[in-house]
Amino acid sequence: MLVRVENSPTDLFFTAAAGAIAMASAMGFGRFSFTPILPGMMSGIPLSAADAGFVASANFVGYLVGAVLAAYGWAAGRERLVALLSLLATAVLLAAMGMTASVAAFAVIRFLAGVASAFAMIFTSSIVLSHGAAAGNDHVQAAHFGGPGAGIALSSVMVALIGFFFHDGAGGWRLDWFGGAVIAAVALVAVWYLLPAGPVRSAHAEKEPPLRWTRPMVLLTTSYGLFGFGYVITATFLVTIARMAAAGQTVEFLCWFIAGIAASVSLFLWKPLVRSLDLGGTYVAAMLVEIVGVLATVLLPRSVAPLVGGALFGVTFLAITAYGLQLGRRLSPASPRRALATMTAAFGLGQIIGPIVAGWIAQATGSFELPTMIAAVVLALCVALVVPVMTRLRHGH
Repeated sequence: MLVRVENSPTDLFFTAAAGAIAMASAMGFGRFSFTPILPGMMSGIPLSAADAGFVASANFVGYLVGAVLAAYGWAAGRERLVALLSLLATAVLLAAMGMTASVAAFAVIRFLAGVASAFAMIFTSSIVLSHGAAAGNDHVQAAHFGGPGAGIALSSVMVALIGFFFHDGAGGWRLDWFGGAVIAAVALVAVWYLLPAGPVRSAHAEKEPPLRWTRPMVLLTTSYGLFGFGYVITATFLVTIARMAAAGQTVEFLCWFIAGIAASVSLFLWKPLVRSLDLGGTYVAAMLVEIVGVLATVLLPRSVAPLVGGALFGVTFLAITAYGLQLGRRLSPASPRRALATMTAAFGLGQIIGPIVAGWIAQATGSFELPTMIAAVVLALCVALVVPVMTRLRHGH
């Protein structure tokens, strides 16, 4: 139970803004700006599809390691300090990406950036969400998790503007990383000013019992892990797919920009459906929309495929992430933190494997069509696994 605290509307606004800015920096730039910058790296260094998948996977390995490390109690009472240091590391590591052309160095930097983004996300969330929950205001959560989408959209604008004004041939991608570092540094200052001193503490903390591996929990965790594989191929290679299809610079910019805008408002858009479809139905509905979006990236005409794919990807991936975790909490009410940690680990493994497999296949076949089709099949399997869980929830078990 949370200790209720008095938060004025202005305080809550600043808290939500701090969360959104931190998530935009740590996730929108620290994790996902790799997507719009990647085509320039592949042509400018050059970087092969397999190398790109390896570097992307290193970031997801770092994120998984960071999430696991954050689960221990070493940061208790120091959440704000760790969050701010992680945002500082994000800015430094973004700049470091522009200072090398070595695949091995890229992998190390992206691994560390993954750790930093996990720490920033987890410890900022622990502060922001606790204040929103204590005030009974769910708009704080929606604004906080809209941050990554805003960061994705801003990163797309940044890459487009740098490309228009400053790119000078093969080395222009370096400026993209430096630009991201500058934005992350500005975000750090804003979060330092706006973020509360710490999370709202529980009145009492009890040790959770071991997680009970019921059949619904096994099915949901497996679905969530496979979702990590299915979503990440589009998340990593969407702009590269547009570049390989010669869709044009405008489409390259718009597909990731639209994805970010859609992601920033996705939880607000899906919220009314939760009341009518419940969590399980909304999870499945969002997954079905994402399947359509994934297929659209390779099946529609090249002038519109990345745009439709980006929009449907953006409007679904954060919702699926959030509602899947909420389902886990509902299925394991006695051990919610263990459920979230286990599902996050499964998701992390899926998104580590996805870019490597996609990169290998794309290098062998010369396109991302086959990896994208595989991703759609995997997402369909995610839906099939959750249908029995929905039946169990409807019957109150």
